[in-house]
Amino acid sequence: MSYNTTLINTESLLQVNAANFENIALQVFQFQYAGNSLYRDYCNALHIQPASIDRLNKIPFLPVSFFKTHKVITGEKQDTGIIFESSGTTGEVPSMHYVTDAAIYERSLAQGFAQFYGPVEKYAILALLPSYLERKNASLVHMAKVLMEQSGHEENGFYINEWDKLREVLVRLEQNNQKTLLLGVTFALLDFAATHTMALKNTIVMETGGMKGRREELTRPEVHEILKKRWQLKQVHSEYGMTELLSQAYAMADGIFRCSNTIRVLVRDVNDPLEVRSTGSGCINVIDLANFNSCSFIATEDIGNLYADGSFEVLGRIDHSALRGCSLMAV
Repeated sequence: MSYNTTLINTESLLQVNAANFENIALQVFQFQYAGNSLYRDYCNALHIQPASIDRLNKIPFLPVSFFKTHKVITGEKQDTGIIFESSGTTGEVPSMHYVTDAAIYERSLAQGFAQFYGPVEKYAILALLPSYLERKNASLVHMAKVLMEQSGHEENGFYINEWDKLREVLVRLEQNNQKTLLLGVTFALLDFAATHTMALKNTIVMETGGMKGRREELTRPEVHEILKKRWQLKQVHSEYGMTELLSQAYAMADGIFRCSNTIRVLVRDVNDPLEVRSTGSGCINVIDLANFNSCSFIATEDIGNLYADGSFEVLGRIDHSALRGCSLMAV
């Protein structure tokens, strides 16, 4: 089936803002309905007429589980420059995200980071990502790698359990008044903090979730309090992303996430997935315009609260969902 690519181009995706987000998202829906046979079949199964989609909350959201069972690609190009694969648990089928245009991802990542933290070139990037580094195709590792490449700082680096070396680098960067991002999976940050105290005044500590059975499950506030005390931090930051998404949301305090320009969150009713709202509690739906070449409308298995200003918090997982490696309880 042919489809119209003239309505929208990737450059307009990267210039999205609050004023034009809905209009661009509706165009992306039409593009993906026409160019993604899986998504079109899903919409047709729901008896959705594309012409009737005139608001964000009318757009059908593809269950995230389809990334475990299907190759979710929009367009004629089937060659993938990058494949992201979820960690899953033993015996669980992983999600696979086929990225046909890495440039969109890299630019949206840089723009989203700069929206909250300023140009990435100003930061040294340190990534504490054990278990993620030890497997292939982890989206979190690729995210850190791209940020490091865009930063270009000589001290950038990945760490698994070289805690003494990591402390030495952090202390040196602090002494040089160098802005630093310590990006870490939750259990590793807790393990590192348990044995290495220090004062981090120029360092943003950003947890990405991920207890994954390594420790007793803690709430996000409990995790943040431990890290703040050990490292004399005013706040601990958080990143919200997943294998099936290319955009990020960031929480600069208290686990309240705000979306970068290419992403927006809605909530669906727990019992009626077609009832989608712009505020309230429910299961999290994500519109990710950077997913232009896969599917931009994802029904996740996270539960959260969505506020009138578009910010949100993640409360946990749907009970029947398999535990995701990057999940973190918040209450």
